[in-house]
Amino acid sequence: MDDSFYFSEQHYAVRDMVRAFAREAVSPVARELDDSATFPWDNVARMAELGLLGIPWPEELGGAGLDLTSYILAIHEMAKVDASHAITISAHTTLGTSPIVNFGTTAQKERYVPLLATGSVLGGFGLTEPGAGSDAGGTQTTAVRKNGHYLLNGSKIFITHGGVGEIFVVTAVTDPSRGTKGISSFILTKETTDLEAARRVGMGHDPSLPAMPGFRAGKKEDKLGWRASDTRELIFEDVEVPAENLLGEEGMGFVNFMRTLDSGRIGIAALSLGLAEGAFEAALAYAGERKQFGQAILSFQGVQFQLSDMATEIEAGKHLVYHATWLAQQGRPFGKEAAMAKLFCSELAMRATIKSVQILGGYGYTKDYPVERMMRDAKICEIGEGTSEIQRVVIARHLAKEVDA
Repeated sequence: MDDSFYFSEQHYAVRDMVRAFAREAVSPVARELDDSATFPWDNVARMAELGLLGIPWPEELGGAGLDLTSYILAIHEMAKVDASHAITISAHTTLGTSPIVNFGTTAQKERYVPLLATGSVLGGFGLTEPGAGSDAGGTQTTAVRKNGHYLLNGSKIFITHGGVGEIFVVTAVTDPSRGTKGISSFILTKETTDLEAARRVGMGHDPSLPAMPGFRAGKKEDKLGWRASDTRELIFEDVEVPAENLLGEEGMGFVNFMRTLDSGRIGIAALSLGLAEGAFEAALAYAGERKQFGQAILSFQGVQFQLSDMATEIEAGKHLVYHATWLAQQGRPFGKEAAMAKLFCSELAMRATIKSVQILGGYGYTKDYPVERMMRDAKICEIGEGTSEIQRVVIARHLAKEVDA
């Protein structure tokens, strides 16, 4: 696409830097990390050095001082090579750090954001529970105020960086009588489960952070895709959280995490778009080289049509993603556009990766080519940070409001 409307020279520089890193450092190890479900500590340390874990945050808080478009570009470009590395950037930045930046006090920002933005430690977001997935208002984790602190009890599941992370924003019910208006947010800290690896690479652990007794990571999930991303349960057993770790006002947790998810949808849309584009590029290159019946399969109309559809939908996805990003960057409403981008691009990622496996045929079904991994990585994009069904509900609600207006 003619992307000069969305991108400046600085944006192209960010894109080229991430592209070079992804192809030189990530591509050679992506298959091995996926096979072994190993968190990529060495590459994450390099990502921290490159400033990729604090792209949109102010320099005075340890960030790179760049804009939202730069951040979305980084996720998009990384996902062309490996979704696990891309979700590490996305979950850490949007879910782990942005709630503190957007809703935290000055003291909270100064205490926690520099550690996250520089990549000294990793962050996460505790929302989903065994009985509260799409129905996030069904939160059962409780926070009872007592003697200058809150006592948290409950658990969260499917939490990105649940094990490797040290700073978490979590939601809990402070007033059961008020429904979603009785949910609040808190900043919790614990020690990483990979202390040896963190010390080896020189990031991921900060001894100044208190490990709150009773707050721990549960079992690591054995997943279909995003296998090099750390996903675990978080468990709270009488965790004493200081009152000053309340994030925002009491009862504002639901409203604030809905705002966080709006932003997160653009990130997952960009990740999905990167997956689709990476799979398309692999299929296009293969189709130009693979010969059957005496000619490259790219000359066959059946293959051409599949590639044409992918290319067209990828272009549409780019406009949806970067239009939503532009709106958010301008401070304009973007909830509907973020949901549209997430819905379209996540479903595109599945279509494009399936078609790419088909074009590669038997080879596409082996681990010798990345498209089978991309297909597995794509599925969660239709589920995480709001299922496709929830995106349709969100879009429909916006449309109803427009009719009423």
